[in-house]
Amino acid sequence: MSRSLSRVNNTIHETPLAPLHIELGAKMVPFAGWNMPVQYTSIIDEHTAVREHAGIFDISHMGQFFVEGDGAEAWLNSLLTNNVAKLGLGEGQYSIMLNEQGGVIDDLILYREAEGRIFLVVNASMIDEDFAWMSKYLPEGLNLRNESDQWAAMAVQGPHAAALFAELFPGQPLPPRNGMASWTHEGELLMVCSTGYTGEEGYEFFSSSANGSAWFQRFIDAGAKPCGLGARDSLRLEVCYPLNGSDLSPSHTPLEAGLGFFCDLEKEGGFVGSEILADQKRDGLQKRLVALKYTGRGAPPRAHYGVFSKEGEQISELTSGVLSPSLREGIALAYLPLDHAKIGSLVDVDVRGRRFEAKVVKKPFYKKA
Repeated sequence: MSRSLSRVNNTIHETPLAPLHIELGAKMVPFAGWNMPVQYTSIIDEHTAVREHAGIFDISHMGQFFVEGDGAEAWLNSLLTNNVAKLGLGEGQYSIMLNEQGGVIDDLILYREAEGRIFLVVNASMIDEDFAWMSKYLPEGLNLRNESDQWAAMAVQGPHAAALFAELFPGQPLPPRNGMASWTHEGELLMVCSTGYTGEEGYEFFSSSANGSAWFQRFIDAGAKPCGLGARDSLRLEVCYPLNGSDLSPSHTPLEAGLGFFCDLEKEGGFVGSEILADQKRDGLQKRLVALKYTGRGAPPRAHYGVFSKEGEQISELTSGVLSPSLREGIALAYLPLDHAKIGSLVDVDVRGRRFEAKVVKKPFYKKA
């Protein structure tokens, strides 16, 4: 099945699951160059299903890369912020790809599937750029492959996610958190990675592109609620997981984004952009990505709404914002100057000419009881 559709001189991509989404009644919207379901029933229903039971998301728009060859781990260690050398076989980690100025190109997850074989999952809008950037640094003897068209991918998230896996694959163990496993089922290679983007327990499941719809339906039949981008955004924002292209960008470093834990500045040889981060750590930050919560009722906050000091000066704009379904409060992220970024600091968010007070709070907004 083709994963792209030409429309009015632009190309919008479609995942292998697109016909199934339409059959299930999803509302489809363009997202990062892809035609994706934003919701099936309602964002609140889908959000609640993930927090209380289990939901399933089509993430086939994300990219799947493989790096193979002697020294694959060492090469990736020179490109990415986290320390690949700490990974055992079958283990994964969150990491960040930086430009030479220390700005974020992409955030991704990589898994050490075997000795000299690394599996990477990258963001949908960055597949071509990531592949080109990595190819620029690729040494002889290593093989970098973009297999994004060959895989269907889905995220199963929620407290009942493990039970669904056990029902569909009796006897097949689910890997521990940040682990991966691959096996052959009825002649098909399958992979599962115990990660997610919601703050709930769960995993990302990979099948062949041709069989993606069938697997998505099997998870639904087992009890997973189909969920769209709307719930994915509200879930991730409640736990302060950043969105590349919004909260992360080439103009901000991971230290400014509060992701210093994933940047090993002590590893041998450093990585692309590490000198900039080291200077920033030594000299101090000028701004920081903070969590903002309305102090009272207000119109839902959205990305790009202006943030003003209590004296009336615009000091930033929101990078993300939503009315939290779990908390029933307006929550948002924004890069603020340090003198406004302390916990408890008050600012105003401008929503189409109306100002709503917000307070800097500790991350995350939402924690499981």
